[in-house]
Amino acid sequence: MTSYVSHTTVDCTDAYALSRWWRVVLDYREDPADPNEPGDEECMIASADGRHRLLFIEVPDAKRVKNRVHLDLRPAEGTRDAELARLTGLGATVVADRRNPDGTGWVVLADPEGNEFCILRGEAEVAATG
Repeated sequence: MTSYVSHTTVDCTDAYALSRWWRVVLDYREDPADPNEPGDEECMIASADGRHRLLFIEVPDAKRVKNRVHLDLRPAEGTRDAELARLTGLGATVVADRRNPDGTGWVVLADPEGNEFCILRGEAEVAATG
């Protein structure tokens, strides 16, 4: 017997706002039969193929320390630096820059509620360096 990941849950103070922010970041969708609404305490978004889902749940306590689990994002098109510029333009903040002179590494960001996630090199960048 095995298990599978049904969805990844993110605790937050405003489920609707954070789900909308991540929906733009990841180009995810809402379930048309159960749309997310302002004031909803739980909001789900999913990848276009429905294979990955994120659930945002409102909790009373604020984030206080570093996440123990986080998302690592890889741009499907373009570069890590272009994606970094896009995400900071959407309101993400840089937490730590772990890029190396040889182009490897990542950048740690935080979403509007302070949840950390990382941006890796894009697929084309990885392919170009082997």
